[in-house]
Amino acid sequence: MTAPIPNRLARNPENFHAPRWSEPVVTEMGCPGRRGVVFEDAPMPDLPGKAARKAKPELPELTEHDALRHYLHLSQMTLGMMGVSLFGTCTMKYNPRIGERAAMEHLAHIHPLQHPDTLQGVMEVYANFSDFLCEVSGMDQFVFQAGGGADAAYTHACVTRAYHASRGELEQRDQIITTIQTHPCSPATANTAGFEVITLSLEENGYPSIEQLKSVLGPRTAALMVNNPDDMGIYNPDIKEWVRLVHEAGGLCFYDHANFNGVMTRLRARELGFDACMYMLHKTFGAPKGGGGPAVGAYGCAEHLVPFLPSPLVVRDGDAFKLDDDRPQSIGRIREFWGNAPQVLKAYAWARAMGADGLREAADISVLANNYMDKRLGEVKGVSRSNPDITAPRMEMTRHSVEQVTKDTGCTIVDISNRMTDFGIDALWLSHEPWLVAEPFTPEAGELWSREDIDYWIDVLEHVVHEAYETPEVVKTAPHNAPIAQIKGDDMADPERWATTWRAYVRKNAAKVKAAE
Repeated sequence: MTAPIPNRLARNPENFHAPRWSEPVVTEMGCPGRRGVVFEDAPMPDLPGKAARKAKPELPELTEHDALRHYLHLSQMTLGMMGVSLFGTCTMKYNPRIGERAAMEHLAHIHPLQHPDTLQGVMEVYANFSDFLCEVSGMDQFVFQAGGGADAAYTHACVTRAYHASRGELEQRDQIITTIQTHPCSPATANTAGFEVITLSLEENGYPSIEQLKSVLGPRTAALMVNNPDDMGIYNPDIKEWVRLVHEAGGLCFYDHANFNGVMTRLRARELGFDACMYMLHKTFGAPKGGGGPAVGAYGCAEHLVPFLPSPLVVRDGDAFKLDDDRPQSIGRIREFWGNAPQVLKAYAWARAMGADGLREAADISVLANNYMDKRLGEVKGVSRSNPDITAPRMEMTRHSVEQVTKDTGCTIVDISNRMTDFGIDALWLSHEPWLVAEPFTPEAGELWSREDIDYWIDVLEHVVHEAYETPEVVKTAPHNAPIAQIKGDDMADPERWATTWRAYVRKNAAKVKAAE
């Protein structure tokens, strides 16, 4: 018998069931001759021989009603799994509708190849938001080309390379230092840019010691790339001394601010001595992410690195704005045009709406909510937290573990995550690789979720853990109330057994398709 879930919300979680439709892919639907909109015959364009199609495109023929119903069903199945999502290290925030409206109204009908004189409003947003982030960070210039956090980390690796090359030291300075709890994009991008990566290990305080850092510094040091606080929720209080030592050795320092939510307005990267930093607009600054929209890694740096920034830069020219492409030391483009303008506009609108007081309050709520969760999760059977000997409060997230539950019941964190979706909880965020904590999960409430939502999330976890001990097969075979049951990943290793387009599916499954016809 499973334990009942305390009903802190006005809902009955036992009755939760996501919408489920037996829905084919759209290319399998319809019949020849069906139409949603009928157009007058258009004249045949005069195309070169190779450009003209030899056969009609293989498109489904549907009425407007059929198409609407099909995509409504798909959206219902997707939205049915949008429950409470405490997605740690990724700071899932509500994306205000006003940002979507602003992007559609002001950006939908322009193109970055227009003459700059006709794009003054967009460039003003870029310039103003750069100023805003400079105020938050203490840096001197921001660019928004990078398509996410890894792109921004790679930008810094390339800027580091250009900086040392300009000083005639690139061949000598070939090592970038990170730590084991730094986000994997930092060592990965440093390696991609041609550097040797040195990874520092954790010590008793939950971060590497100054002595360990000193042991790897030297004439080969090109840069330090770290995030602080880390995903365990631990802040390294020695970070200012770290930066001083790296500078003393001749290296640059990059601050990955993916975990900025708990320290907004509490610290400025430049005041800690960092040469450059990065913010994720699709996390901290309220712009959509994942299925909601592409990512942006805002990369900012101090004056001595500005000459090496990606081009073009949006700069002020008197009372107007222009694109500065005359930058001989620039690392060049890292992405097309100026980056993702709609996301920049949405993040700028969010930041202006929040203001300095709002950012500070959001940081306070984020830290408070995390420590409230930390206390309650510590009371759940079989759940432990990372670095258990460190009793000090954590920042905006804490990494936890169900290793004991797995040892006792055989139910892994993935099993538990699958089962929690049966109660309207979005799948857990586990951990970046490598797993420093066995069977990990990393919730982050941020400033978005209410105490009722947080309590409900923890209640569901506690209920599922109880099920793992009492009826483990229920947990291992979950989800039961989702649109799709467990998906086996075996086929993903065989490209002949999956397809990302209808044409590829037909080619790989010709016999099956023919039989169905």
